[in-house]
Amino acid sequence: MTTIPTLTCHCGAVRIEVPEAPETMTACNCSLCRRTGALMAYYSPSKVRFTPSPPPTDTYIWGDKSIVHHRCKTCGCLTHWSPVDPAYDRMGVNMRLAEPEVLAKARIRRFDGADTWTFLDE
Repeated sequence: MTTIPTLTCHCGAVRIEVPEAPETMTACNCSLCRRTGALMAYYSPSKVRFTPSPPPTDTYIWGDKSIVHHRCKTCGCLTHWSPVDPAYDRMGVNMRLAEPEVLAKARIRRFDGADTWTFLDE
């Protein structure tokens, strides 16, 4: 496990701690992800810490309304998504908020969220 520095939005109002650097990140081509350019890594919500908590974010729910997208209220950076159902033990953290050396070490998986809901690189 590789520890990583705290992830931050552009203005620093939202700070995120994850338990380890990801081995893979997902680049999705759905209508929202392709516009934001996020690279998501997935963690159990119980393992992710926000400072402050709760983070100062605005939210957006789209599509099947199963996940809530969060962005910083000040600078607008997409920070993460969380599940609507609290029993779902997975959330996405935008690794674009990490330092470049963290991104350089992880494999990027291409996911077809626009059509087939499959990974395009398998």
